[in-house]
Amino acid sequence: MAIATLGVTVLDCPNPRELAAFYAAVLDWRIDDDGDPDGEWIELVGPNGPQLAFQRSVGYQPPRWPSTEQPQQFHLDFQVPRERMDAAEKEVIRLGARLLEDDHGGKRNWRVYADPVGHPFCLCAC
Repeated sequence: MAIATLGVTVLDCPNPRELAAFYAAVLDWRIDDDGDPDGEWIELVGPNGPQLAFQRSVGYQPPRWPSTEQPQQFHLDFQVPRERMDAAEKEVIRLGARLLEDDHGGKRNWRVYADPVGHPFCLCAC
């Protein structure tokens, strides 16, 4: 028997509403900020309820990927059909992501990006 179940994954950031909007567009999930009118904590509701949240962190410093001086600590992987990888890349960049590392000419099944505040994430071919 499990001791607990996983709730929501939380990302620190300077502006929770802005970062939530980025991930809401990537995932086509709904933003729920009803519980916090000050915008200190914003949740994204996916098909299984709240799954990502964003909390304001005063003095936030983004990870420096792939450096260990300010390590990524964790990253998110998003699955994308292989034939949609190029289109998905264009969309996340349009939304404010930046490419950190490509798929080495198709030799790997993933590409690494930074979200608008620097958290690394991958688009992974499935």
